[in-house]
Amino acid sequence: MEIFLDTANIEEIKEILSWGVMRGLTTNQKIFLNEKGVNFETQVKKILDLVDGPVSIEAPACDAEGIIKAAREYAKWNKKKVVIKIPMLANGDGIKAAYTLEKEGIKTNVTAMMNVNQTMLAAAAGATYASLFFNRIRDGGVDPIEVVKQSRAFIDQGDYKTKLIVGSIRKPNDVIEIASANPHVITIPYKIMKQMPFHEKTVETLKEFDKAWEEFLKAEKKC
Repeated sequence: MEIFLDTANIEEIKEILSWGVMRGLTTNQKIFLNEKGVNFETQVKKILDLVDGPVSIEAPACDAEGIIKAAREYAKWNKKKVVIKIPMLANGDGIKAAYTLEKEGIKTNVTAMMNVNQTMLAAAAGATYASLFFNRIRDGGVDPIEVVKQSRAFIDQGDYKTKLIVGSIRKPNDVIEIASANPHVITIPYKIMKQMPFHEKTVETLKEFDKAWEEFLKAEKKC
């Protein structure tokens, strides 16, 4: 299971890269909105220079033609790393775009998915990645763990190449829940990633160790 970072902020990316845990990166329109004043292409190219792995960027279009046109342009920036996020459009245009782009060798990530039916279509169309939105599924009154498990089972049983990404994470415990359902990738916001190393009992234990070491050194000096 791989960990991706969910951000478009350069400093956040640099910090988490220094941890050595992230294997790729995901973005979307809301994430870029947080980076006010940046040029989209310039920012993406900076990210591509930093991240040694797949970088998902969303095609801002609402039909197959528009998605494909944007995807072909974005892929020119770095075809090896760029992954085109394609919305799971209700009329099937997203699936159509994913199928077309995959045949052209452009990596895709069908996104904003909420159920197994959508996963089935994305995988059958040959998408490189398929992204389920964990807490948004839960907001709809459905158990997201079951959706992730069933989606992963469909991909495995059909021997599809698609990797299942799970995002929409709001607290550290979500990561634990998602991991139990065994997706291929968990994409984690910077804010949550920063909380993951913390546990109050770990802090308490280390304080005890530090105190014990100080006492040991004092006793050593008396010898």
